[in-house]
Amino acid sequence: MGYDFDLDDVAFLRSPEGAGAVAELSRLPLTASSRLADVAAARKLVGPRFAAAALETAVLRRKAGSKLDDAGGWLLTADALQQATASEVARHRAARLAGRDVHDVTCSIGADLHETAKVAARCVGSDLDPVRLEMARHNLAEAAAIVRADALRPVTRGTAVVADPARRDDAGRRRWNPADLVPPLDELLAVYSGRDLVVKCAPGLDFEQVPQEAEVEVVSLAGQVREAALWLGGLAGGVRRRASVLSTGETFTDAESDDCPVLEVGQWVVDPDGAVVRAGLVRHYAARHGLAQIDRRIAYLTGDTPPPGIRAFRVIDHGHYNEKALRALLRRHDVGRLEILVRGLDIDPDALRRRLKLKGAQEATAVLTRIGDAPTMVLTRAERT
Repeated sequence: MGYDFDLDDVAFLRSPEGAGAVAELSRLPLTASSRLADVAAARKLVGPRFAAAALETAVLRRKAGSKLDDAGGWLLTADALQQATASEVARHRAARLAGRDVHDVTCSIGADLHETAKVAARCVGSDLDPVRLEMARHNLAEAAAIVRADALRPVTRGTAVVADPARRDDAGRRRWNPADLVPPLDELLAVYSGRDLVVKCAPGLDFEQVPQEAEVEVVSLAGQVREAALWLGGLAGGVRRRASVLSTGETFTDAESDDCPVLEVGQWVVDPDGAVVRAGLVRHYAARHGLAQIDRRIAYLTGDTPPPGIRAFRVIDHGHYNEKALRALLRRHDVGRLEILVRGLDIDPDALRRRLKLKGAQEATAVLTRIGDAPTMVLTRAERT
């Protein structure tokens, strides 16, 4: 949850005294073990009234460094930082808004709007939280107009609308039901019906609850699926599903061919990026890269040449899976360090690894899956292509 900032805290943090205090506190260790000493230093530096606000800001800025660019002087809350889009993902989304007038109706502290303002013609940010709005004014300076407004009561016309509904409850638990988002997804879609709209959602969103006219884009960064964005109106790209893999710069859509065969395990096994899998574009990915499925229901692919720039798995051996057979296979290949990938089987990789009690000198990856009705194991060596 983090510290609960108020407007007086924000005013202090925006002052020269507050800015200097945060800069001084940022030089402290700011670790769990140094917490008591850090608190004492903060109280000595700024007094008890603003010690917690200044110390929390120093901590949050350090955390933000791995997620947000240019956030060294920003004001943040823990919840806002947690929900903020990573800068590279935000830039990717902003590129589709270039040259437009844009209204971010849930702007929070301005993390997304910071990237959008770099490419948009004009920007407006709004929110209901007065503390976050003051933080956004500080973070964005003159890059966008900041106003207090309810996302469900439009205050602009002719703008492309960006919305990022809150996806966690007061206890920090993730909300999965679109009706439980704040504001609810169906209300957002109704209020901005007919408008150019993009809504940032969690990757676990049930796409069956999304309007048929919407484009669903699943985005990954550094091998992790980061978000699903719904594009509507003139912002939709004429496809139903899109997967954007930022680490390779590739984009896949359901407008492409999905003509790929089903073949026996070949020289390589490829585990497509999570954005491709989540968007349901595994066959499209396979068709583009000349790969085959090993089973129509399973996302693992195979072929003689893996795509460039990915982590792929060179096949060493494979056969019918059970624990006894896997243990024998690992002994035969002197495997002592094992990564276990599972799809289509009810297996806990960590529990299985403990039971195997490996002692060999080699490192390998076991791909455990189902081909037809047969549990199958594929012993591989991970390589960067």
